[in-house]
Amino acid sequence: MKIATWNVNSIRTRMEHVTNWLQENPVDVLCVQETKVVNEDFPRSPLEALGYHLYIYGQKSYNGVALISRAPLTDVKMGFSAVLPETLVDDLDDQKRVISGIVNDQVRLINLYVPNGSSVGSDKYEYKLRWLKTLREYVQALMLQLPNNLLICGDFNIALEDLDIHNPQGREKMVMATDLERESLKAVLDLGLQDVFRKFNQEGGQYSWWDYRTAAFRRNLGWRIDHHYATQPLYDSAKSCTIDLAPRKLEKPSDHAPVIVEL
Repeated sequence: MKIATWNVNSIRTRMEHVTNWLQENPVDVLCVQETKVVNEDFPRSPLEALGYHLYIYGQKSYNGVALISRAPLTDVKMGFSAVLPETLVDDLDDQKRVISGIVNDQVRLINLYVPNGSSVGSDKYEYKLRWLKTLREYVQALMLQLPNNLLICGDFNIALEDLDIHNPQGREKMVMATDLERESLKAVLDLGLQDVFRKFNQEGGQYSWWDYRTAAFRRNLGWRIDHHYATQPLYDSAKSCTIDLAPRKLEKPSDHAPVIVEL
């Protein structure tokens, strides 16, 4: 089974990139983030023509996540409130950032678009920390269903290690790399999840996001913020986890590259 995550930075803008990539890389499930479109305006037909089933949790102009799957998924859940009490979720589902489903009756897949946080100490930064705290409750609840077969992927907007940043100097004050963000993500991982990419790749210089500015991609001034985290049995069964740089080289690309795991 192959599962990919890709922040496409607008599915309508990048649809040709996505369909071409899927034809060259026929993964079982593609998890996309930042679709930036409401459900009814999502461009379904090009993907359905390739034989994919779509599960969409969209929002106009911002955010939005979707699962694009070869086989129908079961028990699809959209938003935190599909699992947690509304009193705990509060306003967090106003932004469409989390969707999950079961693949082949075996693996619970969670697709995330974690808030960026904007700047350290800002309201958006505090929102991100609150969102991550709620994510831990959400993951813990879903683990009761399939405790051994859980895969969480997406754009986490967090570089968990200094190795994940081209220049980590001063990272303590940089959003996406502060201690509080890392600790919040580690609290989720402490439920029993491991970084699949690092099972196969221990070297630096491997990134999944590059700023559009300052020729960052050409100079490989990137961050690894798109991840696959798996429970131990899935982690052990993983055969590979790779970052595909080819779509980032295209004209008008997303600023992220796909990350593919094979189980």
